[in-house]
Amino acid sequence: MKQFFLTMAGVFAAFFVLMMIPVVALIALGLFAQGSQKASAAIAAGKARHIVLRVDLREPMLDQNQRSFLGSARPSLVGLVETLQRAERDKRVKGLFIRANPSGLPPAQAEAIRRALKRFRKSGRFVIAHAQGFEGTSVTSYLAVSAADDIWLQKASGFAASGVGSEVEFFGGVLEKIHAKPEFEQFYEYKTAANTFTRKTFTPAHRESVMSYLGSIYESALSEISADRGKDKAAMRRLIEGGPYSAEKAKELGLADHLGQVVEAREAALKKAGKGTLVELLDYARQKPRLKTFSGKHPVIALIEGQGEITTGENQDNPFSSTITIASDTMARTILDAARNKAVKAIVLRIDSPGGSAIASDQIWYAVERAKKAGKPVVVSMGQLAASGGYYISAGADYIFAEPTTLTGSIGVLGGKIVLDQTFNMVGYNVEPVAVGGPYTLAYSSVQSFTPEQRQAFHGAMARTYADFTSIVAKGRKLPLEKVLKIARGRVWTGAQAKKIGLVDGFGGLRDAILKARELAGIAKDARVDVRRFPAPELPFRQLQRLFGVSSDSARALAAFTALAQSPQMQTLLKSVKLTQQKPLALKAPVPAFAGQDQ
Repeated sequence: MKQFFLTMAGVFAAFFVLMMIPVVALIALGLFAQGSQKASAAIAAGKARHIVLRVDLREPMLDQNQRSFLGSARPSLVGLVETLQRAERDKRVKGLFIRANPSGLPPAQAEAIRRALKRFRKSGRFVIAHAQGFEGTSVTSYLAVSAADDIWLQKASGFAASGVGSEVEFFGGVLEKIHAKPEFEQFYEYKTAANTFTRKTFTPAHRESVMSYLGSIYESALSEISADRGKDKAAMRRLIEGGPYSAEKAKELGLADHLGQVVEAREAALKKAGKGTLVELLDYARQKPRLKTFSGKHPVIALIEGQGEITTGENQDNPFSSTITIASDTMARTILDAARNKAVKAIVLRIDSPGGSAIASDQIWYAVERAKKAGKPVVVSMGQLAASGGYYISAGADYIFAEPTTLTGSIGVLGGKIVLDQTFNMVGYNVEPVAVGGPYTLAYSSVQSFTPEQRQAFHGAMARTYADFTSIVAKGRKLPLEKVLKIARGRVWTGAQAKKIGLVDGFGGLRDAILKARELAGIAKDARVDVRRFPAPELPFRQLQRLFGVSSDSARALAAFTALAQSPQMQTLLKSVKLTQQKPLALKAPVPAFAGQDQ
């Protein structure tokens, strides 16, 4: 079915392109003008003598860069950090102007931005942030910019950032009303992703786990904000929890430095730079690659990135879909390719994933093991999430970095199905399952419950997967199995908690992971290193050729029309239909929705 929809999307896109031939000239002119604007911006950035970079944190960010012939759909955390790192060595760059997010950011993302700002300031640059209020109740919006030299608040706004909360959905009552019967097995009580379907409210273990990681996130945020604003942690706690405040009161309490409109804050930044030119961070990044490309003359650190749910098979790279996954065939092959490359001295894996398929996770883990046997140190950099299957593929690494608020662990397994026969009866729909073979043949049928024998066999398969998972963690982390069994049970930990129990090694981001990989590879501190992305970015016409099966010449011609696909109408028509298919066994962690944050 998935292939059917992808095929239909391709057919429709090809038909659409053919129908648009009469407006070729107009589109080409439009694209030329758009390209000229981008080029002009990049040229302006290149010629400016005093640059103030501008970044807008109000736009949602992916963890990693996602590029296709359609261009970069959304900004990314990795791209922001890489570009600021490059700017630290550019004498023209004097400072950074930030439009703060008023609602909230993923906690680990906020921490990573904060650390990048601190390093940027340490290089001798300034950071000025302007907020049209911190109106959301999540303290993470404030955490992201607390390290700025100056924080401006719009006078008519307010300060409501007062903590960290989460909203957990339960559909057990909904399924009950439509006579759907969830049948799940989970190892163990903290593996709570299935609770969404099986429960109407929290179990004691579920509530304990959520409150534990929320508390850890909050304490980390308070510690970092207190250090940035030069206040005692207890005093900062009282300030944060005493809100909301008006902008004037927030300034009086030392939570902000200036009151004013964004134009006033921007003018202050340009004045501080000395007749500076404001340049968008993305325009500055376009001047040259974010990371130095492979030269062939220096030792290489391979950077391999993965974000999204872990699935089996190949990465489809469908530019018309917003779905991003870690495909096990693609990821495993990429790791092995890097391991076989003689120039590569170490591998860094950037992971942002809630997990997914147990089989796919195991395939990627094995590739990491092979890379280590080939003599290539492997360092993991965790993003917002590296839980369940995301932790499985990380567990064997030589060194693991996480943010204090990264959500990780969730060492457990769950699986099952939702039986819909009584639901179908409500509307007169009937499905009759038939099969030949053994008694387990219809175990995954959605119209009949597990038999006792099927349930026992299913439970046994999950138990084996759980045993494999915990054994892999014990071996990779060099921990006694008895300890792993105690800290596993499906429980989610923050990076701060995970470091205490031995699941991660240190706090930091991608930059720290690259430095550690260099160290583990035995590369001299003064030696030049090339950081090379694996696999190499695909050329736009190659993407079109692979997607639609057209020739190189045709693909280059079609590339001129890709702006059309960015229209809301086209996106709606070509959006892939994601079918809900129950996986037999899954290593998946619940993804929290943080209250007070834009979703």
